[in-house]
Amino acid sequence: MQLFMIGYRGCGKSTVGRRLAQLLNRRFVDTDDQIEQRAGLSIQQIFASEGEAGFRDREEQAVSECAKQDGLWVIALGGGAILRDANQNVIRNCGKSIWLRGSAQELYQRIHQDPATADRRPNLSAGGGYDEVLEILTQREPIYRELADLTIDTEGRVPDEIAEEIAAWARLHC
Repeated sequence: MQLFMIGYRGCGKSTVGRRLAQLLNRRFVDTDDQIEQRAGLSIQQIFASEGEAGFRDREEQAVSECAKQDGLWVIALGGGAILRDANQNVIRNCGKSIWLRGSAQELYQRIHQDPATADRRPNLSAGGGYDEVLEILTQREPIYRELADLTIDTEGRVPDEIAEEIAAWARLHC
């Protein structure tokens, strides 16, 4: 059974996921990293050359492949992976999902403070910035909520604390 980390960009899926994998003695994969490595391009470059649909096709393939891995994995999904029905089906049928939830304000601050974001990740709306976080979060939250087997509020919390809480839950439910 795989553990899928879901949530908006900047919520800590990769950081918490890596720590969680260590705590549970599982392997870890970040689908965004996997996509970039295979393409030899950043996500922003993929969006520029193939559009969002091209990126989402690559993402769907990565999610499917990760779910089929032998053994136990912690899989950090890109924030928009939940937009495709095929990915939702994989999440529901191949494991448990943990939604790392944060306020729009905190997510915006984390994204804005991460130097890699500007180089790797495209804006998802015309304006970008805080308004984009609000807009996209409003669209995605119902899907995150529906898919989540566990919801963790990340507001003001450190990754190790969050990972330990999830690990305790996973030991009982997975």
